[in-house]
Amino acid sequence: MSNTPRQSRPRATGRITLADVARVAGVSPITVSRALRGERAVDALLVARVQAAAQELGYVPDPAARALASRHSAQVVVLVPMLSNALFVDLLEAVQRTLRPSGYQMLMGVTHYDPSEEENLLRELLQHRPAGLLLTGVEQNDASRKLMAQSGVPCVHLMEAEKTEGIFSVGFSQTDAGADMTRHLLQRGRKRIVFAAAQLDPRTLQRLAGWRRELTRAGLFDASLEWLDPAPSSMALGGDMFKAIMAARPTTDAIFFCNDDLAQGALLAALRMGLQVPQRVAVAGFNDLTGSDQMLPALTTVRTPRAEMGSAATAMLLSLINGEAIASPCLDLGYQLMVREST
Repeated sequence: MSNTPRQSRPRATGRITLADVARVAGVSPITVSRALRGERAVDALLVARVQAAAQELGYVPDPAARALASRHSAQVVVLVPMLSNALFVDLLEAVQRTLRPSGYQMLMGVTHYDPSEEENLLRELLQHRPAGLLLTGVEQNDASRKLMAQSGVPCVHLMEAEKTEGIFSVGFSQTDAGADMTRHLLQRGRKRIVFAAAQLDPRTLQRLAGWRRELTRAGLFDASLEWLDPAPSSMALGGDMFKAIMAARPTTDAIFFCNDDLAQGALLAALRMGLQVPQRVAVAGFNDLTGSDQMLPALTTVRTPRAEMGSAATAMLLSLINGEAIASPCLDLGYQLMVREST
């Protein structure tokens, strides 16, 4: 039996160690550690040699040991409200694409729009000594804020352009986006514009505030035009909402849905009911989800920069982790009104 270093394993666990990789690569363990972390100071030829040795041995880094050595792990905690909305799937894919080249992995949690669940996830996941946090929104409860402050872990907030001192954020103004869509409907001559919303999370309520602002300015605000349902957003719910709104508010000439899945369901319901869109009633959505441009008629909506938010927020967080200066703690990426046939 060969006694080469390639066969050397700790007796207790049978696990290939950093020292094993160092012996095969002919370098020190600290050089292996730095090379595998992607530190720029390590010569490219040494990095290639270390990577080849690690691959040959099947070396898998020990995250617990790395966390003890560096006071934090190679993980970044990412908390999102849900995974059933493509909005967050697109965002997560962008986060992962940006993290991996720097040697970090996502440690993901789903909060279900529940501040208490978010608090519990933070309490559990901060035990892993993450290098950073990416959180959706800025509405964390007091206990969560205390946990974050005590941990000292850098954090960037997603989906909102928040200009509060001490907060790093990447997003856009949900309120302004809601106002712009409402203004578009007013410019099309619509006067009885319903705002139809589900889930009723903080960003949905900000869009509602934008809708209220524009209708108030136009002298057309009517609280009875708010159609709010705390149930999870879905195409089926959107169809049900559309039927209920048209029955209860027959003078409605436009419906602004807080999310595209609701609006898509409404367009399908209108087809089944034989109601012409936009001739009888205009329909608008939010987020420009997959399929919105293929609806009959194509859906007018607000395109949100979800992939760009994921990439930019992750890049900001990596700068914070590396102790680099941030040009602006609040990065507003804006949004785009996608005017199509439904309005």
